[in-house]
Amino acid sequence: MNDTATNKANIKIVFANKFFFHGGGSESVFFQEIEYLRQKGFDVVEFSMHDPRNVHSDFARYFVSNVDYNSYSGLLGGLKTAVSFVHSREAVRKITDLVEKERPHIAHLHNIYHQITPAIIPVLKKMGVKVIVTLHDGKLVCPAYLMLNRGRICEMCQGRHFYKALWSNCQESLFRGFMLAVEGYWHKWRRSYEGVDLFITPSRFLANFVEKYRIPPGKIAVLPNGIDVDRFIPMNADGGYVLYFGRLSREKGVETLLKAHALLEPEIPLKIVGTGPIEDELRSRYSGPEFVGYKTGGELMTLIRNASFVVVPSECYENCSMAILEAMAYGKAVIGSEIGGIPEQIEDGVTGLLFEMGKIAQLASKISYLWNHPGIREKMGKASRDRVNKYYSLEQHGRGLMDLYEIVLKR
Repeated sequence: MNDTATNKANIKIVFANKFFFHGGGSESVFFQEIEYLRQKGFDVVEFSMHDPRNVHSDFARYFVSNVDYNSYSGLLGGLKTAVSFVHSREAVRKITDLVEKERPHIAHLHNIYHQITPAIIPVLKKMGVKVIVTLHDGKLVCPAYLMLNRGRICEMCQGRHFYKALWSNCQESLFRGFMLAVEGYWHKWRRSYEGVDLFITPSRFLANFVEKYRIPPGKIAVLPNGIDVDRFIPMNADGGYVLYFGRLSREKGVETLLKAHALLEPEIPLKIVGTGPIEDELRSRYSGPEFVGYKTGGELMTLIRNASFVVVPSECYENCSMAILEAMAYGKAVIGSEIGGIPEQIEDGVTGLLFEMGKIAQLASKISYLWNHPGIREKMGKASRDRVNKYYSLEQHGRGLMDLYEIVLKR
C-alpha cells in the first residue's frame, strides 16, 4: 500500500486497547502504530478504558468505565465482576455508538481481554467492520495468558480444555480460575473469535503455537514489533555494569539472574531497574545488586545506553520483547533465555548469547564471558544495531501493517 494510495483511500481505523497509558510492551506497540499511521494519512479513532493515567484522546467519551478485577466485595459483587469479566455490555454499547458515529473500515484490536472483552468482535462484524487482532500473548490458548502454573510452563488448556484453569488452580484462586474458565468457554461457544479477519503475531513462535491449538491456517500473519531506531542513538558507552530492566515478577526470571550474579567472583556490578510484586522480597534477599526502582523516559534510556550489556532472563513464553529491541537499538549485546520468541530476536554468538531457561550456572557463565571480553560485546552490540535496522525498524513494521490492511480490505 503506497503512501499516495493511502492518503486517497482515507481509511479510518479503530484502535482498541484496554489501557490508554504508556505501560508495558503491548502499549508501546499500540501507541507507536497509531502515531505512525496518522503520519501516513490514516484516520485513527481510539477505544479504551478510562484511567487517571490515560493520555489525551478526542474519543474518550466512548471509553468504558474503569474496572479493577482485583477488588470486589461480597457474593453479589463477585457475581457482577464475573459477568462483566466475560462479556462487557458497556463495551458493546459504546463500540456500537462509536461505529455508528465514525463509520470505520477496520478495527485493530490489541489487548482487550477482561475490561473490554471479545464481545465487541461480533458487533463489529455485524456492522461491516473488518477486524484485526494483534496477539501479544497466549490468551487464545491459555485463559491465564502466561501459560504458567506456579512458575512452570503449562500448556494443559490447549485452547479448549479451559476447565483446567480451575482444576489445577494455576491462579491460586478458585474464583479467578472459575472466571477464566467461564470466559474461555463462553467466547468459544459464542464463536467470538470467528469474526476476526486476521490475527497478527509478532513472532513465528506464537504463530505456530496458536495455529497448533486454536486458529486455522491462513488467518495468521507474522509481523515483528517495530521500534523507531532514529530515537535511539547508539554510543560507545560502557558504564561498567550489567543491566536488567522490566517487571519484577516470577515469570521474568529475575531471581534466576540474581542467583547467577551471586555466583560470580569477583562480583560484577548489576543494576535492576523496575518494580513489581516480588520487589520487596528480592530487595530483602539479595544485597549485591543495585535496585534502582522504576525508571522511565530519559532516566531509563541513560541507564540502557551506559550499560555494558543487558540480560533478559524470562521464564515464560515471551513474544517479541520490546526490552530486547530497545537494548539492541542502543547497540547493546543481550543475553537472553532460549524460550518463546527470544531466539528469533537474539542471534546466538552474533548479537548476544542464549542460555537454557532457569539454568543459573549457565547464565553466570555467559555473564562472566561477556564481562571479560569487552571487544566481543562491542562487536555484538554493533551487530545488534544492524539487526534492528534490518528487521525491526518502525518503518518496516508500519509498511508491513499497511500491506496487511490492504489485504484484509480486499477480501
